Amino acid sequence: MKSRWRAWFWQALLLVGVLAMLAWLLGNTLENMRSRGIQSGWDFLGQPVGFEIGETLIAYSPEDPFWRAFWVGLLNTLRVAVLGIVATTALGLLVALARLSEHPIAQGFARVYVEVFRNIPLLLQLLMLYVLLVEWMPDVDAPWQWGEALFWSKAGLVWGVEPEAVFTLSPEFLALWGGLTLYTSAYVAEVFRAGLQAVPQGQWHGAMSLGLTRGQALRSVILPQAMRVAVPPLTSQYLNLTKNSSLAVAIGYPDLVSVANTTMNQTGRAVECVAILMLVYLSLSLITAWAMNRYNQRVMAHVH
Repeated sequence: MKSRWRAWFWQALLLVGVLAMLAWLLGNTLENMRSRGIQSGWDFLGQPVGFEIGETLIAYSPEDPFWRAFWVGLLNTLRVAVLGIVATTALGLLVALARLSEHPIAQGFARVYVEVFRNIPLLLQLLMLYVLLVEWMPDVDAPWQWGEALFWSKAGLVWGVEPEAVFTLSPEFLALWGGLTLYTSAYVAEVFRAGLQAVPQGQWHGAMSLGLTRGQALRSVILPQAMRVAVPPLTSQYLNLTKNSSLAVAIGYPDLVSVANTTMNQTGRAVECVAILMLVYLSLSLITAWAMNRYNQRVMAHVH
């Protein structure tokens, strides 16, 4: 009991020390800003924005306040992060199964896929995809067409005819989504492969002896056990994907970082904007980690 209280004491003392250091840094920063005539404060969040945002999931105009512009940027970040996680998981699992298959062509393709996309820097992949989408795709007046309402051109992917289009995926969004998916799925494929290989071969034999097909055995027996090994590193990859979405600024996708950069240029509130970015990305990381930990608990309970 005494050692437990001693541990709590030192942890509390460390926390107080960290908070005191942060308070000193904040006070010193504010004092230096005042001495140089640099404005500070959060009042700018209620002022009119004065700039357009190319893609919005909610109604937005330049007359709206800055807090709404940040909200639009956050929704754009969540859009690409959530869809990226879904696509990365599906593609990573598919590549992992190909690497473990008995077909040499599938194995070779999966191996090349992992080595290529894992070893090319993500920023280069984003730029390459963006150039491909805006330079090599057909012109807007002569798009590729599938069916009566699906069009692909330099303007992106459009379902429906303007101005009644159901949705439009811009080249910036497609390049960011595709780049994040290809890059992260190469790592996720290795995570799934390690998890699947950690399951004893006897589990396969037992499932097949019960009359299950290979697909049924994978879904009902093998994959739940593999997730025990895969979930912790999967969490790290999902966190990396969310944080790497900040590279959207390099190709013009209006995510939270892009909105914050424009806001900094217009208002000069660099400290406040950076603080917002840090708080948002920290919150997203903690929420993602919490959700994956809950899922991991369910997996462990199901397996046991």
